[in-house]
Amino acid sequence: MAVDFKKTLKHLYAPKTKPSIVNVEKANYIAVRGSGDPNDENSEYKQSISLLYPVAYAIKMSEKGDYKIHGYFDFVVPPLEGFWWQEGIDGVDYSNKQNFKFISLIRMPDFVTKEVFEWAIKQVTEKKKGDFSNVEFFSYNEGTCVQCMHIGPYDKEPETVTKMHEYMISEGYELDINEMRFHHEIYISDVRKTAPEKLKTVIRHPIRKK
Repeated sequence: MAVDFKKTLKHLYAPKTKPSIVNVEKANYIAVRGSGDPNDENSEYKQSISLLYPVAYAIKMSEKGDYKIHGYFDFVVPPLEGFWWQEGIDGVDYSNKQNFKFISLIRMPDFVTKEVFEWAIKQVTEKKKGDFSNVEFFSYNEGTCVQCMHIGPYDKEPETVTKMHEYMISEGYELDINEMRFHHEIYISDVRKTAPEKLKTVIRHPIRKK
């Protein structure tokens, strides 16, 4: 049976709608960086998604080919994630989406090394006849964070963020968003198939002890 991180790592992908503190250990991802309003029809964000999934599925399906990955196990491709920021401000200003900068990510199993990633890029480039040079191998240690499951439209995330920050302060922490630690979203629902009021999004913010 394919390993599903949403089930094996429930503390990261299925938090409650009540804020909690979590420590996120170092993990490997495939990633694409970009900027601009993610809702624009031809946005860099939507292009990033179209680049990530072919690479993820090339790795997942590698067992059916000649390339053998040490330690491979079948897995469900994890949910899309995103680091978001806007230069010159703390947090997120939803009224100025054109100023967004982002890193789109998909988490990979630990057996996915830089070598495996480079093989996958070569495979999809040859198969799709496209340019996948913007996809990168991204290792990240997120550390201590406050997180919460947000249910509803993305534009109502500030309501959940307020709850998170109130809880963070009550537990003796302060926000630690900076040039290396980001507003983090994990998209549990498929936005194409889910009504806005039912969308599930994990929101995670980096914190530190006061």
